[in-house]
Amino acid sequence: MPRERLPDDGDELLARLGSLTAQARRRAQVQRSQVELALALQRGMLPRDLPTAPGLHLAVRYTPANLGLNVGGDWYDAFTLPDGRIGLSIGDVQGHNIEAAAAMGQVRAGLRALASVTGDPGELLARTNDLLLSLGSELFATCTFLRLDPATGSLESARAGHIPSVWATADGKSGVVHDEGGPPLGIERGVEYPVTRHRLSTGGVVVLLTDGVVEGPELTVEDGLDQVVRLAGIAAVAGLEARALAAAVIKGAEGVGHEDDAAVLVVGLDGPGTPL
Repeated sequence: MPRERLPDDGDELLARLGSLTAQARRRAQVQRSQVELALALQRGMLPRDLPTAPGLHLAVRYTPANLGLNVGGDWYDAFTLPDGRIGLSIGDVQGHNIEAAAAMGQVRAGLRALASVTGDPGELLARTNDLLLSLGSELFATCTFLRLDPATGSLESARAGHIPSVWATADGKSGVVHDEGGPPLGIERGVEYPVTRHRLSTGGVVVLLTDGVVEGPELTVEDGLDQVVRLAGIAAVAGLEARALAAAVIKGAEGVGHEDDAAVLVVGLDGPGTPL
């Protein structure tokens, strides 16, 4: 009597493995498409050109996080205000996904639009905060906004929950900008943001950055800021170009072990002024 043929367990296992592999490939393709979309959003919303003025030196570096779906909402911006002064902003929207990248564009566009009404850094952040709350988004953003007069070196800044900036002068002084600041944008209504006033010296620099540059598993934010202070001090004394300093700072960000965006905006000035 012929024996009944049992199912081929090997063939069944291979078929299941093939199905699982196909599913994993499809998920990877979807994930890759989402990452590419978020990165395209980031690139499209960041400025292509930086403003120019006699004696003004601006340089930026931006490294997006693209591990898995870990695409953040860091941004930088620089533009000419209606009165001829220069507006400078840097910030970070909470979250690491397409929504964060899209919200970054909203905040940056809102800052630019409201800057045509008021260039005062504190009032501008307060209005942007109200705008973000009115949109009903659950995301919040940290931000620093500076207003610079290249003709005099006058520099005004306000900060909304963002990490402080770094400064250095050509005579060898450097440090972290100490200002009061306020809460992140999009959390609380009716917030006032104090304005801190400085004067950018001839040959001096100010470095604006996001936390991905100075904070991560391998480095505390304090140590990361100290590292940028040292780089800025060396660059100012040596008279290095703003773009060389920006490149050095973003290179240092590779050592923090982060999976976040990293953005750097360096501001330098040749002209009248006394140290920060």
